[in-house]
Amino acid sequence: MPGDDSKGADADVVIIGGGAAGIAAARRLQALRPDLSILLLEAGDRLGGRAWTVGLPDAGIALDLGCGWLHGARINAWTAIAGEVGLTVDRTPAPWNDGGRQLQRDGAEARAARQAIGAYFERLESHEGNDAAMAELLEPGNPWNRQIRAIGTYITGAELERSSIVDYNRYDPGAGPDWRVREGYGTLVSRYGKPVPARLGTEVTRIDHRHAGRIGIETNQGVLRVRAVLVTVSTNVLAAGRIAFDPPLPDKIEAAARLPLGLADKLFLRLANPEALPADTHMLGSTSRGATGTYQLRPFGAPVVEAYFAGDLAHDLEGQGSEAAFSFACNELAAHFGADIRKQLSVAALSAWAAVPHIGGSYSYAEPGASNLRGRLAAPHDGRIFFAGEACSTSRYSTAHGAYETGVAAADLIAGSFSQNP
Repeated sequence: MPGDDSKGADADVVIIGGGAAGIAAARRLQALRPDLSILLLEAGDRLGGRAWTVGLPDAGIALDLGCGWLHGARINAWTAIAGEVGLTVDRTPAPWNDGGRQLQRDGAEARAARQAIGAYFERLESHEGNDAAMAELLEPGNPWNRQIRAIGTYITGAELERSSIVDYNRYDPGAGPDWRVREGYGTLVSRYGKPVPARLGTEVTRIDHRHAGRIGIETNQGVLRVRAVLVTVSTNVLAAGRIAFDPPLPDKIEAAARLPLGLADKLFLRLANPEALPADTHMLGSTSRGATGTYQLRPFGAPVVEAYFAGDLAHDLEGQGSEAAFSFACNELAAHFGADIRKQLSVAALSAWAAVPHIGGSYSYAEPGASNLRGRLAAPHDGRIFFAGEACSTSRYSTAHGAYETGVAAADLIAGSFSQNP
């Protein structure tokens, strides 16, 4: 456990949550104010949060169970950090970027689908007036609505009836393509956190800010007295009251509740015969239903299939377990490649983000009318309690670089507060 020699001691700043935002904030504070004592508290047994890489050495690939793409890679801070910490950025175009590989679908039906999907997203982007659910802009009876629903659910992690049009339109990951880290995005985030003094397995249960002096941080490992605290836990953790604020902060809890985490789970399948599927190619499981997976075949050319499930489908499969997810994926792949493909496949790894108690989902979405609450969630309280995380980003929410940016912004505010009150 890095930096554990301060156990039981007070600190100037405690950061709650060892994901991208918490680590970014800690590193920024270390650079800006090396005189401050900083301690990061993480409820889980690893750093990285929703960036989590597991190895599959015999397949020659690292598997990202959480975030996997450097969105807006040219301006994404993690792209440069990857080089700094000795990792490799792979610039193979993502399937949705120019030059990316997808299974070919031609003919009148495929063209009609692309036209309908494009028209729907154009309607979203030209929407004016009051906010509404993304489902409101579906055309009744449009035969491609199921496919539109599938794509929309991958974006937000939730069904279109629950997702805000305004929030969708505010999303801006930044310029440039989407790239990957060969050793894994989770490896990148956790490696960047190595210089940070951290305690793993430390769950914060209460933040006592009743007094003008030090703040009390109650944990399962005891109590800390600190001058400032940065909260970077997920909105689901905040909304569930897993950390009590004393006095309460109802505006923060309401904002978190209306910016809940959607769900996107990944299932990685081993492929016995790599030549059975094309390399680094993307496909949609089904074009005729909304509850379908999307598949990256042989990422980096490895003998693996990455299946991605979102929204209600992800909740259903997570609740049923790995056998149900495996069966679902096999059925969809067999529909494209024939029944014999089932014999080639076995489970390599499966995420279950909704079931992680100190996270509870994948990435935030805004309910209709709630997009402005991202700013409310991010605002400091009383110059002593600060907030960061992807849900606090007004335009790069749901991304690790959005989380990074909010962590850096919070660190700048904290450093400024100490300059005013040394």
